[in-house]
Amino acid sequence: MMRAIGEMFYSDPSQHTFVSFIDKYLGPTMGHFSGWTYWLGLVFACMAELTAIATYFKYWFPNAPAWLTEICFLAILASVNLIAARVFGEAEFWFAMIKIFAILAMIATGAFMMFKYQSTPLGHASAGNIFNNFQLFPHGVYSFVSAFPMVFFAFQGIEFVSITIGEAKNPHTVIKKAVNETLLRILIFYIGALVVIMGIIPWTSLNANSSPFVQVFKLAGWPAAAAFINFVVLTSAASSLNSCLFSAGRHFYQLATETPKYSRMHKIFAHISMEGVPAPAILVTAALILLTPLMSLTKAIASVFTLVASGSSDMFILVYALAMIAHRKYRESKDFLPNGFKMPLYKITSPLTIAFFVLIYMSLYLVPEDAIGAMMTIGWAVIFGGLTYLHERKLEDSGAFGSQQFQH
Repeated sequence: MMRAIGEMFYSDPSQHTFVSFIDKYLGPTMGHFSGWTYWLGLVFACMAELTAIATYFKYWFPNAPAWLTEICFLAILASVNLIAARVFGEAEFWFAMIKIFAILAMIATGAFMMFKYQSTPLGHASAGNIFNNFQLFPHGVYSFVSAFPMVFFAFQGIEFVSITIGEAKNPHTVIKKAVNETLLRILIFYIGALVVIMGIIPWTSLNANSSPFVQVFKLAGWPAAAAFINFVVLTSAASSLNSCLFSAGRHFYQLATETPKYSRMHKIFAHISMEGVPAPAILVTAALILLTPLMSLTKAIASVFTLVASGSSDMFILVYALAMIAHRKYRESKDFLPNGFKMPLYKITSPLTIAFFVLIYMSLYLVPEDAIGAMMTIGWAVIFGGLTYLHERKLEDSGAFGSQQFQH
């Protein structure tokens, strides 16, 4: 998907978001529908991250009300986004540094233990642990597939790299670098971490109730691992919320600019503050996220997280699949660059990617909490999609606005 998005941006780096290409190649109806769906998905993602923050905060303050923690963190990060883009960038830099340091420290520690064949209460740290007792789907195919929704949620937002590509001095160089390095970092930080974890802890001994990072550091003889890792995951969730607010605010601003200039939405939300940020759009996004503390008053935090994470995944699946279809239309258009930054093995990888999104969506029905969101997504697609189509037809029939009004 990243290579497909990268190919379209390479052909037209002036676009501000990948959703623009859905509008460009699938028409204004799909573009309008995708824009609102993506923004709503971002709001759900923000709500999930805010819920996670409250969970991690309880490690040090178990009696602190979840709703109060959520309001405080949301207020702080919304303020960071309102001050200036530079402040957001600075905060995100330090959040990212903490995450990167923790992951690299774990990979280095684990690699050292494996190299030394260090003895642990679970045996010896060794690459052989990855292959010992090897079984495909040891707990059944159902357990394997039902894990897809949460794994998919972890990868949401990977396309954020596209938000500022249009502002780069050398967009063609930046697009290639950003997309390829994203894939490389996944291999290092995700696959590298998994190899180290399984090399130290035999997969048959992994405890799902404790972070594998914590388990690795404890086996390495660091008793303070739990507190340190909790701090890392707390900052990681804060970083994700920070990025979500940044992206959601700007997408809402984009949606406001696409409405007719005389409309109330355009007058209120298509506005940039003196600090150079879309303040009204950020504020309305943050106001919607305030639903999370209200939900925390009536449900367990874990249930709230699963519900909003599922809702977010549903919305993202829809938009990601439409982006892939838009890419197929791009390949058939006059914009196609035969010598551009092409998606490899397009005829095979494109339908496989779309099929995989369908598989992820079907896997939502394997988890009761996710199934609710999956069914609601169908309702959203039918009702909002239908209303969007009728609205666009009305505009076309009246001749009041051209399709370019809705270009991103």
